[in-house]
Amino acid sequence: MSEKVIKVGIVGVGDQGSSHLDIMLGMPGVLVKALCDTDDGYLYRARKWVEEAGQPSPKLYGQHKNAYQRLCSEEDLDLVICTTPWEHHSKICLEAMKNNKNAVCEVPIVLTLEEAWQIVETYESTGYWATLGFKPIHSPLLNMIRLGLLGDVLYAEGGYIHDLRLVKFDPEREPWRLQHSIDRNGNLYPDHPATWAIPLLDINHGDRFDYLVSMSSRAQSLNEYAAHYYGESNYYATKEMKQGDYNATLIRTVKGKVFNLTFDTNTPHPRSIYRLQGTRGTYLRSMEFGNKIYLDGRSQTNEKWEDAAAYEKEYEHPLMKAYKPDERAVIRGHSGGSNKTPYFAYRLIKALREGHVTDFDVYDSVTSSVISALTEESVANGSVPVTFPDFTRGKWEKRKSFQEL
Repeated sequence: MSEKVIKVGIVGVGDQGSSHLDIMLGMPGVLVKALCDTDDGYLYRARKWVEEAGQPSPKLYGQHKNAYQRLCSEEDLDLVICTTPWEHHSKICLEAMKNNKNAVCEVPIVLTLEEAWQIVETYESTGYWATLGFKPIHSPLLNMIRLGLLGDVLYAEGGYIHDLRLVKFDPEREPWRLQHSIDRNGNLYPDHPATWAIPLLDINHGDRFDYLVSMSSRAQSLNEYAAHYYGESNYYATKEMKQGDYNATLIRTVKGKVFNLTFDTNTPHPRSIYRLQGTRGTYLRSMEFGNKIYLDGRSQTNEKWEDAAAYEKEYEHPLMKAYKPDERAVIRGHSGGSNKTPYFAYRLIKALREGHVTDFDVYDSVTSSVISALTEESVANGSVPVTFPDFTRGKWEKRKSFQEL
């Protein structure tokens, strides 16, 4: 019996969207039926890629920023992929769900608390979901936690520490990103570290975030960057930036775990380091130094990290170990370069074929993204504690652990 054909529409086919388009085109039984973008160049390039892949020419929706509404209402689709600037994400997801389509979104899925509740309530009333389903959860580290290697988890630390000054001032890349630094102040991009930490802390799956406190430094670096590269008379050299150069946020869970979340895209630095601490050991994730581990009673000395590679191989997650990715042409677009179908894409299409939500589900997705709005509230009010909403309405106590998914 042949597998169900999954019909896909993509809203936003620029740098990030082109990567997801190319991934979908390389997956058997996935048909890209519709494309939407306000940039004709991106739109026609994307259509050419679809046709070169041997698929029928897709329907194009362009010219207007609300063209996605027509795509969602007119097309017969199983999935809408959203890869637009942040402020459009929740609107596109909601439009898809209200038109009997599932949606998967690049981060963040929401910018406000109101949007988060709208996503949850629309999912619960329609049965159609919108998630950050591009985030895989089945890591060696999750498997180590499942097997008790690190003991009971106490603390996670991570941040989006990424020098994006050039990106913010580049009109050809993400010029919309700079406006967020002008208008807002908090942790504006929590999802990369949060989607890493939420499964490891079992948030919404036996524990949940209880409250947070957030604090930002003064804003200085973007003005200095503009003055240095574009001249002291440049508009942005003196424009007030609300976003502090560094934001630090502490989130405590109901069961007493702590998540230390940081954010800095305005200063010069290498990429960030992530850490998970348990009662029997700790794990360090670093793009620069390689992943490290220390296990009480197993590592030779408490004065030195062990390389984690051997542990990651030994404790590879069973689902990852069983996954046999297909080899293909090199994937184009943002984060491209691989010649294998990513695990997240395999899990996404598998969920659609089996008729269930993605591993990182609706409640997990809005929990991750709404952190930004809650940090803005805390910073604006002198770093006061802000209560974290329970989007599951109490179901978190009985939902399966991420370790069982």
